[in-house]
Amino acid sequence: MAERWSPYHLRLHRWLLHRADLLPDGAGLLLAVSGGQDSMALLGLLMDLRRLHHWRLQLWHGNHQLRPNAIEQADELEAWAQQQELPIEVATWSHPRADEAAARTWRYDALAAAARARGVSHVVTGHTASDRAETLLLQLARGSHRRGLASLRPTRSLAPDLTLTRPLLLFSRAETALIREQLGLPLWLDASNNEARFSRNRVRQEVMPVLEQLHPGAARRISGVAERLAQEHDSQQQLVELALGGLNRGSDRLDRRGLMALQPANQRLMLQAWLEQLGLPPLPADQLQTLLDRLGPSQPPGRLALPAGHWLHWDRQQIWRGQ
Repeated sequence: MAERWSPYHLRLHRWLLHRADLLPDGAGLLLAVSGGQDSMALLGLLMDLRRLHHWRLQLWHGNHQLRPNAIEQADELEAWAQQQELPIEVATWSHPRADEAAARTWRYDALAAAARARGVSHVVTGHTASDRAETLLLQLARGSHRRGLASLRPTRSLAPDLTLTRPLLLFSRAETALIREQLGLPLWLDASNNEARFSRNRVRQEVMPVLEQLHPGAARRISGVAERLAQEHDSQQQLVELALGGLNRGSDRLDRRGLMALQPANQRLMLQAWLEQLGLPPLPADQLQTLLDRLGPSQPPGRLALPAGHWLHWDRQQIWRGQ
């Protein structure tokens, strides 16, 4: 594959110099390659930038066995990678299910296992600004808390000593199509990306095109909003943790009266942060407000069922987790 240089290479190169934690110099990288335009564009960029950042690049492809030509495409991708002298592992889901969440869980578990086996420090995926914009819109529609709106961050911990990185958040899906085409890379299409039964596909096919027509570049700007929300959340979280210390009443108890004496916005912040400290998932905005309404000064003691079989209990003084 011939090395090339373009404004896209320069944009990614500068970001990686600015954010050295994303893909550190000399790091071992395991790139998740589906064969679609995003992952192939990312592969092309990383191949060309490798001489400047000295990465050790390896590929991983997950065969979910959920489409008729999955095996054929996996074989073709593997053969192409071998021609390019790129180490590649093809993993097959032994118990496939047509469930987005289950497929995602299997994929990340398999990626983490492959990364540990190969001794790499970073797993790299091809999520774009368009993916992040779609996620923000879906979370808005669900009434998500700010933390949900700030999802799909550039990095997150995948496992101890293993980082998941998303370098393509700089680019829209339209740009990755141009990058792949300009670099002359092959493409393997996933027919499931067109299935309307998946909510993300409907946002991608029906909502985002309208927004792009109304406001060209919408995907990257919406993604930028998600990034600013993430930064604000992290900054605010430091203050929240300090304030929460004054409301704690033991390892898993919270001062109900102190909490409800705060302004409503701060009540929501404190309660979400406390639930997170307990290892519980954040509540959707409507459920959180329902809980706060039941915790009001004139409300009696009570309890509320939470996801995964957890319960919250409260009396006049305190709130605690129980059975």
